[in-house]
Amino acid sequence: MKRVDLKLVEHNVKIGDNCKMFTPNITEDTMFYEDGEVIGFFIKNIGEYSKKLEGLINISNKELRSKNVPKSQMKRSSGLHSKENEVLQYSTIIGSVPPKPHMRRVYPTVSSVHNVPTARTFIKAMLLSCKECEKLIKEIAPTIYEKQIKLIEENVPEKWRFSKMFTSSISNYNISAPFHRDNGNIKGCVNVIITKRFASEGGNLNVPDYGATMDSSDNSMLVYPAWKNVHGVTPIVALKEGGYRNSLVFYPLKAFKNH
Repeated sequence: MKRVDLKLVEHNVKIGDNCKMFTPNITEDTMFYEDGEVIGFFIKNIGEYSKKLEGLINISNKELRSKNVPKSQMKRSSGLHSKENEVLQYSTIIGSVPPKPHMRRVYPTVSSVHNVPTARTFIKAMLLSCKECEKLIKEIAPTIYEKQIKLIEENVPEKWRFSKMFTSSISNYNISAPFHRDNGNIKGCVNVIITKRFASEGGNLNVPDYGATMDSSDNSMLVYPAWKNVHGVTPIVALKEGGYRNSLVFYPLKAFKNH
């Protein structure tokens, strides 16, 4: 696995800025270091590391794209599309959902998707996928695994955990994102982002602090501390009818410590 030592570079990107197209410069299996410490890694093809994980992700992706799983939907242009070519975008959250007092939800809860019988296969496949991701993290970057397990045990009651290292999961269909930082995450932890795609380009993660753009190739897996830096997702362009880019994400929220 290639080693990349991440170093800060100057940029003028601010939170809320749209993320334009960037050509990926992280395109092969890579371990990320900062100040000599491993902080994440990129795998181009999870099938080369775990056929079981690859199979579970394929099931998860198929279920996500079906009518079995309820989604929040929107139609919008990525900025590269005419109004006639607006793309359907949607996402679904499973696992634990933090309290949102402004929405009159003062206590955490489990995603309502768990109450939908037709979504059970998706939820099971995603949970098993999460467990396999944790095995890979433990194997490839044991210091990340051990640190995150400790932080989760200190900050998240067992009932709010999604497997051992996370609290929640979001799956996105064709959704790019302006520059942001995941401030709701537990500091010191990582996210996992797995990509499934067909006949599309874009949807790559750009981290301007390091001048790095991670390739979101089909079957890729990115392990990264999303709380640490501003980052954005480049526009997604279907190259033919039916083209899409999905991201299946596992993440650890800090809002459950006192619940």
